[in-house]
Parts: sequence; C-alpha cells; structure tokens
Amino acid sequence: MTTQTSSLSSPNSPVQSSKNLEPQVARPIQEFPPSYWRDHFLTYTCDSLKIEDYTKQVEVLKEEVRRMLIDTSNTFSQKMILIEEILRLGVGYHFEMEIGEGLQQLYTSVHDFVDLYSVSLHFRLLRQHGYTASCDVITKFKDDHGSFTSKLITDVPGMLSLYQATHLRTHGEDILDEALAFTAHHLKSTPENHPLKRQVEYALIQPYHKGLPRLEAKHYISFYGEHQDRNETLLKLAKLDFYVLRSQYLKELRDVTVWWKNLTSELPFVRDRVTEAYFWLMGLNIEPQYSIARVITVKLACYLSILDDTYDGYGTIEELQLLTDAIQRWDVSAIDGLPDYMKLIYRSILDFYDETDQEYCKKEGRSYRIQYAKEAMKRMVYAYWTEACWCNQGYVPTVEEYLSVAGVTAGATKFVISSFIGMGDNVTKESFDWVLNSDPQIINAVSRIIRVMDDITGYKYDQQRLHVASVVECYMKEKEYGVSESEACHELRKIIEKGWKDLNQCLILSPTSPPMHVLLGVLNYVRNVEVIYKNVSGYTKPHIELKDHIHLFLIDPVDI
Repeated sequence: MTTQTSSLSSPNSPVQSSKNLEPQVARPIQEFPPSYWRDHFLTYTCDSLKIEDYTKQVEVLKEEVRRMLIDTSNTFSQKMILIEEILRLGVGYHFEMEIGEGLQQLYTSVHDFVDLYSVSLHFRLLRQHGYTASCDVITKFKDDHGSFTSKLITDVPGMLSLYQATHLRTHGEDILDEALAFTAHHLKSTPENHPLKRQVEYALIQPYHKGLPRLEAKHYISFYGEHQDRNETLLKLAKLDFYVLRSQYLKELRDVTVWWKNLTSELPFVRDRVTEAYFWLMGLNIEPQYSIARVITVKLACYLSILDDTYDGYGTIEELQLLTDAIQRWDVSAIDGLPDYMKLIYRSILDFYDETDQEYCKKEGRSYRIQYAKEAMKRMVYAYWTEACWCNQGYVPTVEEYLSVAGVTAGATKFVISSFIGMGDNVTKESFDWVLNSDPQIINAVSRIIRVMDDITGYKYDQQRLHVASVVECYMKEKEYGVSESEACHELRKIIEKGWKDLNQCLILSPTSPPMHVLLGVLNYVRNVEVIYKNVSGYTKPHIELKDHIHLFLIDPVDI
C-alpha cells in the first residue's frame, strides 16, 4: 500500500475528498515475478473426435466397474479396497450412490478386520465420509508397554495405511498423534527396492487427506499402474476419464484467460496469475457438471487478486477509503469520486455481479445467491481496508486481533459462497446462510490455516516493502520475553495443526451439519492452500513449485 501523510486513526475515519488526491502519486509498485505461463493456454484446441471416442469408452467401462461394486460375492475387505481404489483414482463421482451404500454397509455391519492395512483403511474411509469411527481400533497394534509393536515396521502397506489414517485425527486422540510420529519415522526407511517406495516418498511429502483431489488422482494413476494386482478395467477408466475431464478444464482455462487479459490490459500493477487462480479455485467443484460454478469462482478470485494488489501495494490510503466506501454502497453512482484505474475495477466488479445474477440466478429464481456473494465481497474488502489502515499507521495487532481480520482476507467465506452460485439445486439458501451468518467452526479453522500458512511462507518477501505486519511479526511482538522468527514459526504451526483437528471434527456429521458435499467444498479449498503454500508463497512465486503441479495436472500426458 502506498502511504501518504494522513490523520487516519482507525478504519472508520472520515472519507478524504478526491479533490485532495495528488494528480501524480509516486507508487512503489511491487515487482512481482511475471506470469510463468504467459499465453500458453490461449492456444489450446480440443481434439473433438478423440474426446467423443474416449467419452464412449468411459461409459462402457463405468458399467463394468458398477457391476464390480454391486457384486454380492465380494467380501467386506474386497469391497472396501475397491471403493478405496475408485476414490483414489479420481472416478468416485461416477459411483456416488454405490459407494454410499457400500460405506453404509461397512459402517453398520460386523467385520473381522485384524491386519493393520484393513483396520486403518476402514477407519479412514468412514471418517472421510462423515461417519463416526473410533481410534480405539488402533490399540490392538500396541504391546503391553503401550508402544506400537516392532513387527509393524516391516509391514509397509499397513504402515502407509495407518499413516494416511492419522491425518483424520481430532483433538484428544493421542494414539493417532503417536501413530503419525511412529509411521512417518519408520516409513522414511522403506527399502529402495520395495514396490511401494515411490508411493511412500510422495505420501510423506503430501498426505492424501490434505491433497488436491485431481492432482492426487494423477499421482495415484501412476502409482496404481505399478501395482501387480491392479484392476486393468479400473485403471483404463481412470486414465480415460482424467483425459476427458482435463480437456474440459483446459477449455475453461482458455476462455477465462482471454477474459482476464481483456480485463487487466489497463491494470499493469496486478499479478498475472490467472492460471494459478484457476488451478487453485477449480478444486472446489471438480465434477464436470459444475463448469459454471468453476468459471464464476475463478473470475471472482481474479477480481479479489486485483483488489488484493490494489490494497496491498498500489493504492494510497485516501484512494483505498474511497474504493472501500464505494464497495460498501454497491451503487454505480459511487464511481464518480474514484481515480480512473479504480473506476475500471469498480465498474467491472459491479457489471460482473449483475451479469452473473441475470444469467445464472434470476431466471432460476435464485437471486438471493448474488446478494450473499455481494455481502461476502463487502466484508472481504472491509478487511482489506482494515489491514491497509494498520499498515499506514504502523500498527502491529495481537495475533488474535490480526487473525480476526486476516482470516477474512484469506477468502474462505467468499470463495465457498462463490462456488455455490453455479451449483444449481445441489445447494440451498440454508447453505449460503450457514457459511455467511452462522460463523461455522470449519470456516474459522480453514481461514486460520490459510492465513498462517500464507504468512509463514511469504512474510520475508513481504518485509521487503511497506506491508501490514504478518502473523509472525504479531506473534513476536506479543511475546514480551522475545522469540526468534524460527521459534515464532514453530509455535504458529501449532495453529495449523489445531485447525486441521477442528476441521476433521467438523467432517464427522451431526444432525445440524450441512450436507457433506458442502463441507467437502470447504475442505477442498484448504487442501488447495496446503499444496500451494506448503513450502513457498506459491501464488506470488509460482515459478518455484506451483508450476510443476500445474504442469502435471494440465500438461503432462496420460499414457492411455
């Protein structure tokens, strides 16, 4: 944010007249890394004949797999493993009813799983789908001294299964905390010649529960192809389906990229991150029927990226108050007092919301949806404004005060609501109200995870310019006895761990919970952040790690 002399003392201070703005403002524009992808996806063309052929093959293979799922001769163990493989290969959305019935059977029926692999997988599958599952089932693998038995160490499939299950733990489940430490430590020593070695190495970097579903599917297709007992029908379905779905994603990305370039041609100060925004937000709605929802969400993400760069680096405090006021009013007449570059931003945002309402909401009798989206945008912009005021004043808030505001700018509420707009009858007004007005624990958990991860990986880069204090700096100031940056980051990672436990608890459905597909949208949003911000601020510096994920997902060939 560009600073000027101001008597501003709080986010509620009076609006400064546009007449007092300097005609020429020295703006210390942040030099963001350029787009890694440039015009790469603008040239995508779909091989229609190939897609038509693959789609027909998918339909045939789906029926074969469906017959496998409903085969009554399968044991509980066989059915459970088949469900796991279908989900991991990314084709579970084709068989939601059959998988749901299978999981209900696994939950209600008596079973005799005794091996570590099956017990751990059963626990994880149930928890991932909202069923109550006790971690006490793991105690059978401990010795009389309360330690995990040493014979487990050589059971690599079982150890990997338990490791993946531990990431569904909630508060007070000490045995799963112990199991995570135990499995992570010993899996690092998996022999080089073990057939699961590559899969183990990947899992230690990226646990399945915290990974992006489509990216996880791409990785698992590769791993599954190496399994000696692989189901060739299932593998072929996964490969063909991935190719067909990817062609749809690429068409959407091409069209959104054209829109983005037209939008930002007169806004050279914003980060060119349309490809990264698509990769990030498409994960909220991965199924093919949600193309409209994906495009709406990605475009709104692009607007928020513009606003973020405006509030964070380009606008003066006086300009930002004018824009904040205009957004709160949400009236085209408020455009008159804005500087020219803000007029472009403001009018475009209002037009986009109006067009979305006309095209996707009003004709279906769902205009209430756009009202929720507007309110979420107003709250997010006001949080941006609050951060800008803190920066202008040199104010360093407490950690909790900071997270109450920066948690909003993390975007969970805004993006989840945006993703609902184009989902048709699969979401109700109650779901919108739940996200925006009930202060749900899962949204709070996700917001804190995102903000802390983003700040830990990006605060040193942000310190190179005038910037609002990060959670790291807030924590260091709050501790009167003094802590180092590394100590602060270590302690703050406990907020991330707590957030995941809160989130996992919310996934265990109660009578008052929203539908599971609503909760999964929230989960997928934080999964995206877990991948993008794991080691580096991926959105700002995508050329370091994020480019490789995008390449694997959207470019690397699928060996069919």
